[in-house]
Amino acid sequence: MIATPLTQLVPILQLSIGPVILISGVGLLLLTLTNRFGRMLDRARLIKREMAEAPGEAETAMLQAQIDILVNRARILRLSITLGSISVLLSGVLMLVLFLSALLKWEDGLLIIVIFSLAVLSLIGSILAFIRDMNLSLTAVWLEIGRDR
Repeated sequence: MIATPLTQLVPILQLSIGPVILISGVGLLLLTLTNRFGRMLDRARLIKREMAEAPGEAETAMLQAQIDILVNRARILRLSITLGSISVLLSGVLMLVLFLSALLKWEDGLLIIVIFSLAVLSLIGSILAFIRDMNLSLTAVWLEIGRDR
């Protein structure tokens, strides 16, 4: 086994702070996204029950439009959650590569840059999908408010 002096590990630990912070922040985003996903699924089930009791075709069509939006939102939230999870996964891989690089005395900054860039790009994609979900949720609310007028 190759022994690495503690003085060489301290800078590696300092370098791994960025990915750790990224994991923490994305973890909170994932918590928000999964809560939204669960609430959206509950809402879809409720609307489906309302459709069975709907008095007319106009009411049923409006409820179906809301379900269509919810299905679209489910796909977008799934994408956002997947991209956020990939970001966390890549951050973990980045920390592993940092430590293995120090242990094996392997100097490849390009690999580290690529992994970190992919993690951040994945996070950006997750946030963009989250913004799209927010806009779709407003569309569903506007349909429901229009129904109550």
